[in-house]
Amino acid sequence: MKDLQRKSIIITGATRGIGRAVALECARRGANVAFNYVKSESQASEVKAELESLGVKALAFKCDVGDLKSAREMVNAVKKEFGAIDALVNNAGITRDKVLVMMSEEDWSEVIRVNLTGAFNFVRAAAFIMMKAKRGSILNITSVSGLVGLPGQANYSAAKAGLVGLTKSLAKEVGRLGVRANALALGFIETDMTSTLPAENKAQALAMIPLGRFGTVEDVAPMAAFLLSDAASYITGAVINLDGGLAM
Repeated sequence: MKDLQRKSIIITGATRGIGRAVALECARRGANVAFNYVKSESQASEVKAELESLGVKALAFKCDVGDLKSAREMVNAVKKEFGAIDALVNNAGITRDKVLVMMSEEDWSEVIRVNLTGAFNFVRAAAFIMMKAKRGSILNITSVSGLVGLPGQANYSAAKAGLVGLTKSLAKEVGRLGVRANALALGFIETDMTSTLPAENKAQALAMIPLGRFGTVEDVAPMAAFLLSDAASYITGAVINLDGGLAM
């Protein structure tokens, strides 16, 4: 399937886990992919090589998503190199879980800065390019934590709920110019982030999931690619739960 052939896509937080899986899926479907990294240049180089081995162009940028100037510089560089920006996936995210009364100001502000402000920064930088071209697809990776709230995640839940509001507002603003905005609300997905959960917490989570298992990045990537493709051209403002039924 080459339904993203010759499209140019930016994906934040794509050196591992969900972002990496989405990047590879998009490349398999023919898209040129640009992504950011924060710390590991070697890891970024490995992902870049994987993408290029699929016969597409790939770009890696050291970029802090929480800094608007850096986001703009990356977006402009991608536009110059690829000639267009057809899609943006805001995937970068961190957790600093604590009960609210024990949560520091830094725990709160850093999660909001990366998970929510980071998405704003990249949308702010890329939206004009898409609007001028009168085409584009923006996908925000949110969480069921932003829909139902989870204990110990007040900062994360607030950021992810903010992404839902951002998605819906954005869809209404840019739809008339042919740009779409959607969100994927993920449940428990097997990644580095969930691998550190204590066994007792995992058992409790599994008991709440009707499908009886955690999701995998392979569950997420095809849905993300579909929402970026022209096959989803009449879908905007949607928040699609990909959670095994957790948030029903």
